[in-house]
Amino acid sequence: MYFREHRLLSTDQQTKWFEEVVMKDDRVRMFSICNMDKELLGACGLCYIDWVNRSADFSIYIGYNHMYIDDILAIDASRLLIKYGFGELNLHRLWAEIYDFDAQKIAMFEQLEFKLEGRHRETHWMEEQWCDSLFYSLLDNT
Repeated sequence: MYFREHRLLSTDQQTKWFEEVVMKDDRVRMFSICNMDKELLGACGLCYIDWVNRSADFSIYIGYNHMYIDDILAIDASRLLIKYGFGELNLHRLWAEIYDFDAQKIAMFEQLEFKLEGRHRETHWMEEQWCDSLFYSLLDNT
């Protein structure tokens, strides 16, 4: 519902994506989000990395106990991912597309100081109505 993928992916489809994209494509960096007991809580990453223009799509999801986005884990993981993207990968711009009904992600991106760049109208059909895509970005100003 909150993602571009419009259908549930089977374990086989997810495994295939991981093996063929994450492990082989230089434009993708995905990470597990785990607790102190090494229990998987979610995932985050940088996708569609454009090495020439030094930008990437910022992605995060906490799936543990159906949290989706929380006030601690998602923020901490996001800050680490931002530091990695700007510091280690030397990216200049991180961006994300989210939907206008996703209040949790909107609040998170604003807390992380991402700026709303624009809106694509009526891109997503949800609960019998059209919803807009919002585009946020963060620039490395160091």
